[in-house]
Amino acid sequence: MTAGPQDQILDRRELASALLRALEMRHEVLDAIVDSDDHAAAVRSVSALLETTEDNANAVLGLQLGRLTRLERDHLRDEVTNLDATLKWLPEQRPFSTGTNVRLRPFTYNDEDAELYRRRSAEQLDADGTPWPADRIEEERRAGLNRVDEETAAWFVAENTSGDRPECVGLVFGELHEGEVDLAVWVAPEARKQGYGTAVIKLSRPELAAYFPGTTVIVRSPV
Repeated sequence: MTAGPQDQILDRRELASALLRALEMRHEVLDAIVDSDDHAAAVRSVSALLETTEDNANAVLGLQLGRLTRLERDHLRDEVTNLDATLKWLPEQRPFSTGTNVRLRPFTYNDEDAELYRRRSAEQLDADGTPWPADRIEEERRAGLNRVDEETAAWFVAENTSGDRPECVGLVFGELHEGEVDLAVWVAPEARKQGYGTAVIKLSRPELAAYFPGTTVIVRSPV
């Protein structure tokens, strides 16, 4: 379950950017660290301060003192600039692409998840180009939940956690077929072009690796 080239570039760009921000905000970062009770708390504080992932914050905590120089900051700026030139879009244009404030939870039988599935399925078309009827949508939902119960599928709800309560922004479908997992992502119309698709694909990899160890993930077009 390896990342694609664009994802790898984006991950490296976000790490370099986080390290650069940490060096530029070194006094604030140091205060956040020394005010923390333990390493885990320091990671959370630095992650919030730099608006980056906890993995990147952990890398900040591992910085050696010898890298706190102007030359190192210049190197990081150059790296970010060079990486930006290879990206199709910048994280600032799609703010949720890094996965910050995005999480996955298992799809359930509850009414909220059923309604989200209906919204997604309203965009699906039969072979003749007609939208799925309501009974087809319900049949597909129940069949999918049965596959989840049989451990041949793993479905997730993508949530934005930046507000007072989680906001459902999409669905993730992992379907096991002959040693491969077909991964399909649907993002709600109002949440598109904000980076959620990139984020949930990234978040799906460890989840699907846990559900289906030793398999290969095949990313399909959004559904």
